[in-house]
Amino acid sequence: MIFVTKVLVIFFLLFQCMFSAIVIAARFKPVPYKSLTGKYDQYFRKYTKRFFGPGIEWKWFKAQAYAESNLNNQARSWVNAKGIMQIMPRTFEEIQKRNPGFLKINEPRWNIAAGIYYDQSMYSKWKAERPINDRLNFMFASYNAGFATIVRAQKKCKKNGLNENLWMNIESVAPHVSRWRYKETLGYVDKINILMSHWRGGKREW
Repeated sequence: MIFVTKVLVIFFLLFQCMFSAIVIAARFKPVPYKSLTGKYDQYFRKYTKRFFGPGIEWKWFKAQAYAESNLNNQARSWVNAKGIMQIMPRTFEEIQKRNPGFLKINEPRWNIAAGIYYDQSMYSKWKAERPINDRLNFMFASYNAGFATIVRAQKKCKKNGLNENLWMNIESVAPHVSRWRYKETLGYVDKINILMSHWRGGKREW
């Protein structure tokens, strides 16, 4: 009986993983890897090491930049976010006050540096115990939707009796969080994770 129970649990977990993969794949279009240029890699390496140390792989931020702008330095959003990391001018000015060496928002080096610095400021806010990948997901979601939005999602988790420090629970309550374009944020986080899984699987284009 115990053996049968274990088999059923394993089957359920496998089914859950397969279902999650299908849902994730449906949330955004396939990635055209030919546009994954390596011309900015030196900056992703440099500023990841500066602001995160050796413990975080720099390609997380390259994947994020791809999700933001397709690594296009000329990108500009409808709300005037600029460059590879889609930094808002006012946000860049605030970051620049703490980092006077960051010169211009339109220069790839400083745009990337500012984006990774801002990531670190979000990362440092999510201090509760959680898996490292979940902490990164909280960071990226905060970058995309704002820290306060993800806090509201946490409150919804608590109300529903869920662990608010796990990303899968944030995903589950997302449709019920007011004033959140949650499909955009969930797709954004998924895209970063899938890009990283492809890189770890040996994609040469990285």
